[in-house]
Amino acid sequence: TEIYTLSLHDALPISVAVTATSTQNSAQTGSVTVTLSPPATAAGPALTVNVGAPGNSISPLIYGMDAYLLHNTAADVTAVAPTGITIDRWGGDGTSRYNYQLDFSSSASDWYFENQIGSSGDGWPAVNGVKGFDNLVENNAANGIVTLGTVPVLGWVAKDSTSCSFPTSLYPTQYQLAPDRPCGDGETSAQTNITGNDPTITSIAEPPPAPPAASAATLSWAEVTWSGGWAEYLVNKFGPGNPATGTGKGVAIYDLDNEPSWWDAVHRDVHPVPFTYDEVTNGGIGTALAIKKVDPTAEVSGPVMDYWWDYFYSKKDVESGWGGGGCGQPWSNPVDRKAHGGIPFIEYYLQQFAAAQSTYGVRLLDYLDLHTYFAAEYPTGSGNGVAFAAAGDTGAQQARLNSTRVFWDPAYTDASKQFPQPNYITDSNYTSSCTPPQQAPQLIPLMRNWVAAEYPGTKLAIDEYNWGGMESINGALAQADILGIFGREGLDLATMWPATNPSAQIPGMMAFQIYRNYDGANSTFGDTALPSTSANQGALSVYGAVHTSGAATGKVTVMVINKTYGSLTGTVSLTGLSSTVTTAQAYLYSNANLAAIVAQPAVTVTPGTGGAASTIANYSFPAQSITLFVVP
Repeated sequence: TEIYTLSLHDALPISVAVTATSTQNSAQTGSVTVTLSPPATAAGPALTVNVGAPGNSISPLIYGMDAYLLHNTAADVTAVAPTGITIDRWGGDGTSRYNYQLDFSSSASDWYFENQIGSSGDGWPAVNGVKGFDNLVENNAANGIVTLGTVPVLGWVAKDSTSCSFPTSLYPTQYQLAPDRPCGDGETSAQTNITGNDPTITSIAEPPPAPPAASAATLSWAEVTWSGGWAEYLVNKFGPGNPATGTGKGVAIYDLDNEPSWWDAVHRDVHPVPFTYDEVTNGGIGTALAIKKVDPTAEVSGPVMDYWWDYFYSKKDVESGWGGGGCGQPWSNPVDRKAHGGIPFIEYYLQQFAAAQSTYGVRLLDYLDLHTYFAAEYPTGSGNGVAFAAAGDTGAQQARLNSTRVFWDPAYTDASKQFPQPNYITDSNYTSSCTPPQQAPQLIPLMRNWVAAEYPGTKLAIDEYNWGGMESINGALAQADILGIFGREGLDLATMWPATNPSAQIPGMMAFQIYRNYDGANSTFGDTALPSTSANQGALSVYGAVHTSGAATGKVTVMVINKTYGSLTGTVSLTGLSSTVTTAQAYLYSNANLAAIVAQPAVTVTPGTGGAASTIANYSFPAQSITLFVVP
């Protein structure tokens, strides 16, 4: 007996002919045709949208991407044009050492520590010889898209476009050599890191300005030579960012560098030591002061941290724990956190920026910014995350959709053990066990609570995330679910980091389009969230919104995502809807047509009587689909 497993990503039914041939007996040869059909249509969970109780505003800046307008093929331009994104981030490893004066950067460990023209660390080269970042700002302004830039805090910038940190002339016996230059990966033949290299071979020291002791007015230009000089250059060329009014053509928001968690790994050729509380916090405050002095309208986002443990400890603590005996965990020897009163890193960062506002009379941190690569592992414990991966088999697809709960659900813990409790010795739930229990991350509520306690008024940003599968309907469902969650939970800014060229991720692009341009005429999802519930969010998730301004005022939009492999019939109850509404429009994105959002026949809305809710009754939601109702 032989067993064959088929992973099917196309629409069913499908017939598969199987031919069996025996190598021992020619008489034992035959074939059988197996017809696979989808599950029968089943009853779906009840869905409720409270039209009469509008909730939080939905920020338009949650519909963003990274390097959106730096695509260099016609197919990519065609793929992203209909998505209607609102904000475009210029970030990534290469931006940490970008030299704006020369338009040079370093690929760091991403590519043999080589310097190059432009900032290809963000995945895209300079365009037609124009500075990559300047080109992005110009294109964004022309398309009405907000620009989010990255300014170095790391302390080094590239000095040329030709050098590398570990040339074979100095280190001839490295583990791997670059195919394009006489450079290596910075490892010995035994795969240990080469240390003691000279950072000035590739880079110029440009430390962030130290925060002055007095008011911001005393900050001299000598102290802001780099970060302030770059902001001044950008204001002179493009004008101020003016994010509050939406009228600016320049850089509206600046990230304070990129992922300090990995400076001592990705950028170990110039920054071989792990980051500390003081380095990231003080460097960020000084850099923010420099930016705000030049462009008081601009906003600042930080610390752009991406690693679960570094939300609570510095990388110095993490690595001290790795080598400090005991459990080999951050709490084993948290020398940096102890030196800062035992305060978790993100909370300390917010506290210091709040104090800086009191000192200098200006808000220096507008967004608490985290990267959240927290899609599930599959199989559990394999270390293989579904983020950036192809759709995968059924198990991977279900893990992907289930793990969007990481952003909000108090009942969600990750079986792949990505989220153990922080476990500092003064925590009420501290345990001496080397395997503390998992906690529900609830990432957006967690960020909101930090801000409320330490620096009220700071907005929330997630400017890198990716849940994978973007070439498939499964990835589209996950992305659409995430955008619904961001709106419902009141996130202020988000940009998705694409895995590859957008032309290879059409379903993922469609997940944005159904929120921002569902009818091809730039019609959008509502701007104010409506309380929406599903009796089974894992089967059908639902997100409601209403337009509160502009020509669409009063229009209600309801997004329903079928995460299952069969059609589900459900009723959408619309409480508080005017009894005069009797029809709605519907739009569908599904496996039946991965290239387009398809308008559906008009939908009957049955008005409620005696105070009962209006309903869209017994509507069939196709397997693995996104349905948008537009209700007058």
